[in-house]
Amino acid sequence: MTVRFGYACMNITLQKGNRDRVTCNRGMIKRTFAEKGLEYASELSLKNTMDLIKIIDWNNQQGIKVFRITSCLFPWMSEYELEDLPDFENIKFNLEYAGKIARENNQRLSFHPGHFNILTSNKPDVVDNSIVDLSRHGQIFDLMGMKRNHWSKINIHIGASYGDRESAITRWLKNFDRLPDSVKTRLTVENDDRERLFSTKMLYEGIYKTAGVPIVFDSHHFECGHQDSTYDEALAMAVESWPKGITPQCHHSNSKKNYEVESVAKTAHSDWYYKPFKDLGYTLDVVLEAKKKEKALLKYQRDFQLAA
Repeated sequence: MTVRFGYACMNITLQKGNRDRVTCNRGMIKRTFAEKGLEYASELSLKNTMDLIKIIDWNNQQGIKVFRITSCLFPWMSEYELEDLPDFENIKFNLEYAGKIARENNQRLSFHPGHFNILTSNKPDVVDNSIVDLSRHGQIFDLMGMKRNHWSKINIHIGASYGDRESAITRWLKNFDRLPDSVKTRLTVENDDRERLFSTKMLYEGIYKTAGVPIVFDSHHFECGHQDSTYDEALAMAVESWPKGITPQCHHSNSKKNYEVESVAKTAHSDWYYKPFKDLGYTLDVVLEAKKKEKALLKYQRDFQLAA
């Protein structure tokens, strides 16, 4: 049994105390994009991809082998073709190099596109926009040279239930078939943190059994959401859904309400960790989703005497 831990999107250590702030999240509001256009989007994207290399390299130096890339790498990327960016060739080089050093060091990269990607929607424009956004994520992994499999996962929640989960799942499956192979071969689904949405068991029976899409088990969402199965049962279903030869990936965080600020919603992620992930002896890669990012990961390893 081996469990590797990682973190998501931002590196606080590299952002602070650095005259040239290292971040992959440079963006702009829609009005700025309308005013400055592709040239500014290209400038920010080039800087973001340069800093992605720095973060992946820092992770390797720290022995961190699991990292989620921010979906803000390209500002407003659904509004244009990546190839139309003036700096595309340099951006492409950065992505190729980032993918190369990740593969050479066995660092697993993933994406978690935003909640506005709703393949269960009954509004055609919402579905169309979701497909475009997901396609951009698939294209980025292709540009990085990542294989088209679930090692480099693109993870989403399946979306709103609209008061009828069965019909929502039917729409999701129909729209899943519209996705390009760059997305379909990498897509995973995650259990929700609200009872009106979708549990691990619902995803297992409705999505995995029909379309073979793996399930990312989120321990915090399990505690906040459905209790239609035990923790052990839910994790077992999620693990079973992954293809042979590819380590299942999970998410873990603690409730901010329970440990830090009582006035917030129980679904809010804590800054730090107070309970470890219960792995039940499985071999897993786990993305830790605390707000203190890599600092919380390193403290988690110290507190619970774990390796990366």
